[in-house]
Amino acid sequence: MNTHRKILIVDDEEKLRTMLSDHLVNAGYTICEAGSCASAKEMMQRVRPDAVILDVMLPDGDGFSLFSDLRLICPDAPVLFLSARDEDSAKLTGLGLGADDYITKPFLLKELELRIAAVIRRVYGDDMQKTVSHFGTTTVNWGSAEVQRNDGSQTTLTLKEFSLLKKLYENKGNIVTIDALCSALWDGDLFGYENTLMVHVRKLREKIEEDPSHPQYILTARGLGYKMSKEVQ
Repeated sequence: MNTHRKILIVDDEEKLRTMLSDHLVNAGYTICEAGSCASAKEMMQRVRPDAVILDVMLPDGDGFSLFSDLRLICPDAPVLFLSARDEDSAKLTGLGLGADDYITKPFLLKELELRIAAVIRRVYGDDMQKTVSHFGTTTVNWGSAEVQRNDGSQTTLTLKEFSLLKKLYENKGNIVTIDALCSALWDGDLFGYENTLMVHVRKLREKIEEDPSHPQYILTARGLGYKMSKEVQ
């Protein structure tokens, strides 16, 4: 759902750029990288990114100055500042310039992914924001993460429930392995998360399914993982 969104990562740490790039590519984005202000300006002109993850400290300048150039080249592209600084003054400088978000190192890759997705939805109106899906008589609004049931009751998906449902929906009709689902919900070592995943699946079924004990839409592939029924509209 994000395959048409191009993100430019500007950071002088090659290992960090590679880590971010690998994670965001797996999330469905197209990624380009730059390690300096000069290469970032050239990349902006050539690629015209849809969003930018911008480090504050760069070898030939700083992200705040580069931000001004970015606004001239790609005026609509949202920017998320990335920095080891955690002082209020640095954060306020970035946001005061008009940046869309600010995250300090160290951070969780999943948090960064969700925050860049939120920024893109806010600026462009991402595809899922404009759509709903129907699970029988239950409706999920992807933009607001709200679940509307036939009896008029309404509830909101948690962050983990939303990520789980989105991963299954993107692979509708196909089995998604336990490892793949855990990777979509958590960073780092995934050992021991299988039982926690089962809890999230159960809670999600309680919100989506008419009869959670006999699910029609979020199905168990015993010994492998889960899959979403093709009947979901």
